[in-house]
Amino acid sequence: MKKILTTLIATIALFGFAATAMAADPNELLAKVDRNLNPESYESYRKLINIEPDGSKREYVLYTIKKGQDKVASVFLKPSSDKGRATLRLGENMWLNIPNVGKPIRITSLQSVTGGIFNNSDIMRLDFGAEYNAESVQEIEGGYKLILKAKADNVAYDKLEMTVNGEHDVPTEIKCITSSGMLIKTLYFKKITEFEGGRIRPAIMETVSPLNPGYKSIMIFAKVRSRDFDDEVFTLNYLPRIDSLRK
Repeated sequence: MKKILTTLIATIALFGFAATAMAADPNELLAKVDRNLNPESYESYRKLINIEPDGSKREYVLYTIKKGQDKVASVFLKPSSDKGRATLRLGENMWLNIPNVGKPIRITSLQSVTGGIFNNSDIMRLDFGAEYNAESVQEIEGGYKLILKAKADNVAYDKLEMTVNGEHDVPTEIKCITSSGMLIKTLYFKKITEFEGGRIRPAIMETVSPLNPGYKSIMIFAKVRSRDFDDEVFTLNYLPRIDSLRK
């Protein structure tokens, strides 16, 4: 009897979740995912690891800040050969500043300042809701799937298929797809962790691509925490000084 009762309760909970997910507006669910991943304005540290088919690795450590939906800046802390390089993203506009090499240079979302499979759009990620409309939501086991469509032609991926953990409302997998339906890469979100302020989100993101068999890139998040910044720090003039914001 106890086993039957437990099964019944689990079934009722599942149907309750399904009803909630199916009744919710897809873009409201996407906004919840965005806020669970990161505060609206925050700072964080990340390690990026590029792994080649022969097992060799290249590692980077970045300090990143973000404000609102359209401002992201980062500075490289390691390796020593890249230390001081800094990036700035304002909406779809991106720049790279290299110490002692004149003015910042324009870069694009599909390029990569670290090489590997993560492109600049992945590394300087805005809120998903800033670039995509959620067209539909579908109930699946353990959560739901959101189908996202790019708001503009210059967004890195035309379509995203986002699988979401229903307990924490965070992604577990995202398939990045072109307008012709070709899969470019898959992002896997792993190791759900509690960060400062009780925020529960994946601490690791991995990506592989059918276009680059045998290669893998990994992004590890640390010290994701809320912090307010002045608009001034998200300017080309301030870009060489991003490192000074670290506490």
